[in-house]
Amino acid sequence: MSHDPHAEYRSPLASRYAGREMRRLFSERHRVETWRRLWVWLAEAQRELGLPVGAEQVEALRRAIGQIDFERAAEYEARFRHDVMAHVHTFGDAAPAARGVIHLGATSCYVTDNADALILREGLELIELDLAEAIHALAGFAERTADVPGLAYTHFQPAQPTTFGKRACLWIQDLLEDLRAVQRVVAEVPFLGSKGTTGTQASFLTLFDGDAARCEALDERVAHKAGFLQQVAVAGQTYPRKADYTLLAVLAGIAVSATRFANDVRLLSGLREVAEPFEAEQIGSSAMAYKQNPMRSERITALARHLLALLPEAAATASAQWLERTLDDSAARRIFLPEAFLAADAVLRLVANVGQGLVVNEAVARARLLHELPFMATEEVLMHAVRAGGDRQELHERLRRHSLAAKERLLAGAAANDLVERLRHDQAFAAAGPALDDLARPERFVGLAPRQARRFLAERVAPALEPYRSRLGQDVSLRV
Repeated sequence: MSHDPHAEYRSPLASRYAGREMRRLFSERHRVETWRRLWVWLAEAQRELGLPVGAEQVEALRRAIGQIDFERAAEYEARFRHDVMAHVHTFGDAAPAARGVIHLGATSCYVTDNADALILREGLELIELDLAEAIHALAGFAERTADVPGLAYTHFQPAQPTTFGKRACLWIQDLLEDLRAVQRVVAEVPFLGSKGTTGTQASFLTLFDGDAARCEALDERVAHKAGFLQQVAVAGQTYPRKADYTLLAVLAGIAVSATRFANDVRLLSGLREVAEPFEAEQIGSSAMAYKQNPMRSERITALARHLLALLPEAAATASAQWLERTLDDSAARRIFLPEAFLAADAVLRLVANVGQGLVVNEAVARARLLHELPFMATEEVLMHAVRAGGDRQELHERLRRHSLAAKERLLAGAAANDLVERLRHDQAFAAAGPALDDLARPERFVGLAPRQARRFLAERVAPALEPYRSRLGQDVSLRV
């Protein structure tokens, strides 16, 4: 009977949400190929430093990197109950001439930890580009809407006018902080190097007949072959698991920023001021045919929540390490490291997708703003009346009474705000006529919002995106 792939559980992060390149990066094939490259580099460095490793043996290993018999490896693992040794033997089967020099002097963490470092660094580089793409998409929205007025909200209550482009800059500012954090941590990924069973390099010291200089040179050469400028200075059997926590904290920061963005989109969608992308044949609800739910933003909050939930697991794992090492980190790291990267990738792809297609329903936003604007303009009306000779305290009281009366009328079901007409008929505010006339132009009350948005995009966003410019603007397709 043929194997039915639909009869087994698959992580939705891999099957539905994360991008292809991130899925490839955390695949079993890429992991094992990375182990094999590490074995090649170890043998190559040992040969260069005088150990009896032949050039033909190194070349045989290099040719066999991609020749992985996963079924044979599974058979070995069933026998040995050890995944690394299963692949040592499988690699030896693929390169029999070099069988005797594979893994010479190394412990399992030589391949597992160093491979993790390589894969995590590659993953961070993908996340870095994901972030740049998301920022680029939102910057385009901010540029398009820098002058489009809308209500600003505090406590989700109408506050003062702003512009949609200015608000988008708040979202971008958070993501720029995440980009800087990723740039920092990608340069700090810890490479274990060739430290031996408990980090003392004792096995390598034996191989080099007590020559400490060659032992240390081996450690350095393997790191350089892997593309690391240096390896961790001291270690037990593993690189410090605190590094995993630090890395996940950066990815969790992305989840925080993305959730803030998605929640804003969801709130504004509920007010019908904005709309996220919606395909021609997309169905918003199986029952309510008219619905256009902000499902992508909802998915962002769901996946970001999962990413945030992984951070305590990394913290618990790092804090529970015993002495030079304990194995209770292994199963957890196999889950939370890939899941964190797949989730972060999925979240950022969604942010970019929403940003590329986000639109402002300007008529709705303007109507809501005009409905509330008379209340917001009362301070300017007051200033005009005072400058014309009125008593500030008396005028303030009159404004308060007119405002409350207008609000009561609205709460009773009135369609329009009549505060302006009330003020026009009050002689105390005759000098405020020009300010009242301006209430039909909400752009008059947005302050420096358009200028702030354009300066931020030019002075902060453009320089941050410059290193990625040639790779930006890709279509971010999703399985919706």
